Amino acid sequence: MREIVPVILCGGSGTRLWPLSRETYPKQFVDLGEGETLFGRTLQRTRSLSERGAPVIVCNEEHRFYVLDALRQCGETGDVLLEPAPRNTAPATALAALALRERGGDPLMLVLPSDHAIEDTETFCKGVRQAAAAAEEGRIVTFGVTPTGPETGFGYIEMGAPLPFGGFQVARFVEKPERRLAEAMLAEGNFAWNSGMFLMRASVLLEELERYAPGISAGCLEAWEGRRRDRGFCRPDKAAFLATPSLSLDYAVMEKTDRAAVLPLALGWNDLGSWEAMYVVGRKDEQGNVCVGDVLAEDTEGCYFNARHRLLAALGVRDLVVVETQDAVLVAPRRRAQDVKRIAARLQNERREECRRHPLVPRPWGSYETLALGDRFQVKRIIVNPGAELSLQMHHHRAEHWVVVSGTAEVSNGDDIRLFTENQSTYIPVGMKHRLKNPGVIPLVLIEIQSGAYLGEDDIVRLADAYGR
Repeated sequence: MREIVPVILCGGSGTRLWPLSRETYPKQFVDLGEGETLFGRTLQRTRSLSERGAPVIVCNEEHRFYVLDALRQCGETGDVLLEPAPRNTAPATALAALALRERGGDPLMLVLPSDHAIEDTETFCKGVRQAAAAAEEGRIVTFGVTPTGPETGFGYIEMGAPLPFGGFQVARFVEKPERRLAEAMLAEGNFAWNSGMFLMRASVLLEELERYAPGISAGCLEAWEGRRRDRGFCRPDKAAFLATPSLSLDYAVMEKTDRAAVLPLALGWNDLGSWEAMYVVGRKDEQGNVCVGDVLAEDTEGCYFNARHRLLAALGVRDLVVVETQDAVLVAPRRRAQDVKRIAARLQNERREECRRHPLVPRPWGSYETLALGDRFQVKRIIVNPGAELSLQMHHHRAEHWVVVSGTAEVSNGDDIRLFTENQSTYIPVGMKHRLKNPGVIPLVLIEIQSGAYLGEDDIVRLADAYGR
């Protein structure tokens, strides 16, 4: 059997899971507890496959440090392709196919969204192996999910004539239906949920894109030929990629090709595309509540509570979603969970940062989290990984006070270089060149207090940087 290479797509923004999921911190990278993320689980899921090659990951440029951190935690290596802006799944998959063609050998591409939950990994891997023979012969196999109810938030695939490998020809795709249509399709019994997972030869995908979506084929080829390497990342040509049509793989290829096949699987699958979906997969108490974080519920039933930074108390309520983050709180009936994207759209139209940015921001050296922000001041928690360093930099408009909470800090302050340990502090004046390093073997944690007339991140003048920013 040919080598199977996971192709993990990380382009989604997860607006229906606002306020936990943001443009700069989408749901696939959100910590689900004990450091686990959906992206990390996707990587782990593919490890059970035999003949598995190093993965190809296609992600937004803003999320590259999340990907690197997840690869490091899983002990993985792979090709990371950076989209300058999301262009949907067909261009993203085309880039991955071109990267695999560069490797040689025409492997099987196992295309996976990075933000789905699958309970039964064994059945998933068995299904991939079952579909491999058909994919080797030139089929594009999509994995359907055996429905457990008339879901209106998923797309559907109608299964046609049976095929020798146990799957079926694709008769048609159905967009997210109204409930009456979903119930009718379930009654017919020949429909599966559309999971957005595929298995195919890289060369077959490129052939079908050239045949049915020549604009995507030509645009991605031009973007790939103009690529450049940047410290472990591959950056396709920006202008060529942004000029490429934005289409899903279903629209661009699967609805047109005669090579499409579907293999239905009972996986315990959920795309976790709404807070209602999070409620369905969550662990419930005796009153049917899902409680994440510090939650106190009294005379309350059927609710989803997620508290990230403080106590969340509920009294006498039913069937609600309440999600608390450091800078926003969502309250909604569970039955309206799909409509949260309307709130996110309003925030985006009003250019509010609560839609785009998350208080926790990854960096190649670690992360920082905004704890407080007011007139002429900002307080951050900064975590620097062992052996890592920030850029040598200066600020025109702000001064900084650093207090070490744990670990050891090597601070360059002008020409002065000193070590600071727990409970020690230092002051960086406006305009002073400075750098922060962690020379130790444990993470460095410090509190940074900024003060000044302007505190934006664009007031950073980098004089030297180990990460090429």
